[in-house]
This record gives sequence, C-alpha cells and structure tokens, in this order.
Amino acid sequence: FTMYDYNITLFLPHMVWSAMSPDLSPREHVWDQLKQRLDARTPPPRDLPELHVALVEEWNALPQNNIMRLVRSMRRRCQAVIAANGGNTRY
Repeated sequence: FTMYDYNITLFLPHMVWSAMSPDLSPREHVWDQLKQRLDARTPPPRDLPELHVALVEEWNALPQNNIMRLVRSMRRRCQAVIAANGGNTRY
C-alpha cells in the first residue's frame, strides 16, 4: 500500500465493479480499429519515434462515422447486458 494508493482511496470516489462485468466501452473497439490499422502498415514502425508517428497518423485517419456509430450503440449495448442479466452479449 503506497502513499499514492492512500491518496487515491482517500480522496477519489470509486465504484465497486464486478470482476466479471462486461466492458461496454466503445473505446475498446476504437483501440482495436487502431491496432488493425497499425498492423496493416508496411513497413511496420521500426522504433518508438516511428511508432509514435504511425499512431498519430492512424488515429487521425480513423473514420469519425465509425466512432460515432459506436457511441450511438451504447443504449443497445446497455439494454443487451440488462436483458442478459449481466451475462455475455454479442457486443
């Protein structure tokens, strides 16, 4: 238990979250899209500076309509989890 942990637990509110709870965050899908775009680059980045440049380029090239579609799907995602009593869904 470090001083950092103490400060976090003392001053910042937190939520109790089940270890088995589904991750509905659209950002997971966005990260997946970014990884796919990075994996498709030829040649792949050779070092950290090239990786940084590639990440920024691919991030800026992500289609905004895909991101907005993911955000708009949150209602359906939450409804699916509720209907599945917190179990697995197609998301």
